[in-house]
Amino acid sequence: MKKRPTLLNYSERPWMRVFLVVFFLVLYAPIITLIIFSFNDSKRNIVWRGFTFKYYEKAWNNESLVEAFANSLTIAAANMLLGTILGVAAAIVLWRFRFPGQPVAEGVLALPIVIPEICMGVAMLVFFNLWWPHHLPWPFNLGNIIIAHVTFTFPFVAVIVRGRLASVNRELEQAAMDLGASEWQAMRDILLPQIRTSIIAGALIAFTLSLDDFVITYFTAGPDSITLPVKINSMVRFSVTPEVNAASTVLIVITIIATILAMRLQNGKKP
Repeated sequence: MKKRPTLLNYSERPWMRVFLVVFFLVLYAPIITLIIFSFNDSKRNIVWRGFTFKYYEKAWNNESLVEAFANSLTIAAANMLLGTILGVAAAIVLWRFRFPGQPVAEGVLALPIVIPEICMGVAMLVFFNLWWPHHLPWPFNLGNIIIAHVTFTFPFVAVIVRGRLASVNRELEQAAMDLGASEWQAMRDILLPQIRTSIIAGALIAFTLSLDDFVITYFTAGPDSITLPVKINSMVRFSVTPEVNAASTVLIVITIIATILAMRLQNGKKP
């Protein structure tokens, strides 16, 4: 006898499967189209002429595109490291300690999340034009972009980690200290393992936000510190070629790989 689906088991209902397939096709149709046309053997992006890898080779041999890609990865990696450290530290401080003006501090921490990016970009432009030295050697010429990215991404990490800290049992940490552990040992061995998944998720968010940011980077980048999104924007002013699609596809693949690695780490499996 065929088992009937339970009330909440939507995946076994045919109409729900059809709805999900159509939903995801509509949602990801632009990305799928971009990836398909990155292999198009035609300069015209809207006419399919055949399958080829030549535009990937052309993008790989484009020195300015490779330089912009290296800048993006460097900025995203540095931002992920610094933004995660700052975000986790801010979340733990706001969770563990009580001090005057704490609600105000929590509100100020969330400001970079709600302020429009265009305003953040203009503010960063004014700040770095006044205080940041110019014509520094690589990678120090990326320092202003890294600082700008850390400023708007570390609150995302803090919010994610703070949400996980709300369900942490503080008595375990106190019990460890009663047994002789120092505050640092209790944090390292008791607290951090409990919030590891939220730290990984926050780091991934910081990496992806930095990797594809355009607005703030556009205002803070100099002529010798172009990132991949800014470079792609300058290329599409003339036309959307398969070379642009190839560069965008590489960016998408890196994001997907980072997501898979983070999910496997969260599940406690070896990548």
